[in-house]
Amino acid sequence: MNLTIIAPILIPLATTVLCIGLWKDRVMQRVVSLAGALSLLASSISLLYATSDGTVVTTDAAGWAAPFGISLVADTLSAMLVGLNGLVAVALTVYSMGAIDRKRESFGYHPLVHAVLAACSGAFLTGDIFNMYVWFEIMLLASFVLLTLGGERGQLEGAIKYVTLNLLSSGIFLAAIGLLYGMTGTLNMAHLSIVLDRADNPGAITALSMLFLVAFGIKAAVFPLFFWLPASYHTPPVAITALFAGLLTKVGVYSIMRTFTLLFDQQMDITAPILMWISGLTMVTGVLGAACQFEIRRILAFHSVSQIGYMLMGLSVALYALAHAEPDSVTARENATVALAGSAMFLLHHGIVKGNLFLISGLVQRLAGTSELKNLGGLIKTHPWTGVLFMASALSLAGIPISTGFWGKFVLIKSGLAAGAFSLVAASLCVSILTLYSMTKIWAEAFWKEPPESMPERPAVKGRDDRVRIGLMATPIVVLATATIGLGIFIEPLYNVAERAGAQLLDAEGYQRAVLGEHYQRAVDGTLRELATVPSSGDAPKEDQP
Repeated sequence: MNLTIIAPILIPLATTVLCIGLWKDRVMQRVVSLAGALSLLASSISLLYATSDGTVVTTDAAGWAAPFGISLVADTLSAMLVGLNGLVAVALTVYSMGAIDRKRESFGYHPLVHAVLAACSGAFLTGDIFNMYVWFEIMLLASFVLLTLGGERGQLEGAIKYVTLNLLSSGIFLAAIGLLYGMTGTLNMAHLSIVLDRADNPGAITALSMLFLVAFGIKAAVFPLFFWLPASYHTPPVAITALFAGLLTKVGVYSIMRTFTLLFDQQMDITAPILMWISGLTMVTGVLGAACQFEIRRILAFHSVSQIGYMLMGLSVALYALAHAEPDSVTARENATVALAGSAMFLLHHGIVKGNLFLISGLVQRLAGTSELKNLGGLIKTHPWTGVLFMASALSLAGIPISTGFWGKFVLIKSGLAAGAFSLVAASLCVSILTLYSMTKIWAEAFWKEPPESMPERPAVKGRDDRVRIGLMATPIVVLATATIGLGIFIEPLYNVAERAGAQLLDAEGYQRAVLGEHYQRAVDGTLRELATVPSSGDAPKEDQP
């Protein structure tokens, strides 16, 4: 077993168990939670380093070699997202110490957060499609309880919408896995990739891919399946919303990227236009929804939907470029790599920036007593640093140079123009302008305008304890805003990593070799497909089957 790849899953699981064991000791739960978050960040950095040279790190559970056992796989993209998982974990844990009330902490806030972190790491690292489903269910269960923690009426309403649509997604996902297993006889994604490439039933495979797209699309909140997100993100405490915005939708987008580059890359001329339409409509509907809102968290929730469209834009452009080029076109492959690099950059950028904007909205609510724009005003005079931190993250979300958002959009637009996806590029540029409008609206209403005469009384900061709590809320905001600016200024290392992630996504054979090892050639020959029912051109003699 390779501890480097297992640690990002085991650490949050162990933290969950320890926090449950310390159920009645709130202070010790905080200590263990912070130690667990820091350990998760350290292990994720170690994993990112292990994959930094392009190595695909794999391990097999209980010594059962792939495809017969359960595989864990880390390439550059999954390691990047596990790194985001660790960064969000530390920021959120520190923020929670100042923002989460005693009641929620006493009813399992810390173990639930680490259960979500473990599930996210598991989903990013699994090499088995059924285990991806298992991690999704753990994530759904823990996040549903987090949404309802506190038992307020608005929370329950939002949680019901959240869990209903996500259960529908789980049902579709499970049905799709059953059909896939019935067709291929395997659940290992590397093996599935080989078997599906050799199948001569493209219609059935395309139909299956659409089932997976719907299941993952609900998780990722893409058009027209995003209604649960703006209905639920404004209901729980801000720390929980920041966790969801920073990580949960990324799992859905990652799953779409992984399956449509590894498993369902046979009918790109059909799937690419579908993904392009979904990407464009997700951008446009999300940003139009945000433009109509006047409460900070609702605006940010709709913007989360809009930004998911950008994440899918890179995938759709990559598939479109490959679908409309000669099979061995080097130019098309290079353009597809750049497009996928843009998606990878945007995943990381959005996890940092959107999580930080939600944390800032919580700080604004703590300082001003409300997050309704009509009741806010004058914060730039009373809390100028809050305004500066908001502006740094907001401009990055809108894609203003030299932020991470700008570079992500620049790479996506460049690849889109090279691929000839002009309508999608035009939509992305228009959405950027509307995003800037929404962020300017928050800035003007909350920070710049004079306070309204009828604004509610601001909560007083009483004594050292209150100042410490506000300091704990502000510290991760400063760190994440600095990370946003720093990554934007020194963009080259991030782009190099993202480009490597894009190249690996297109290198299905490299993934298959790394996971299957000595079984790779037999998988290619078809001798590992004794359970397979998909007709292929490479039937192997029975005596060679294991």
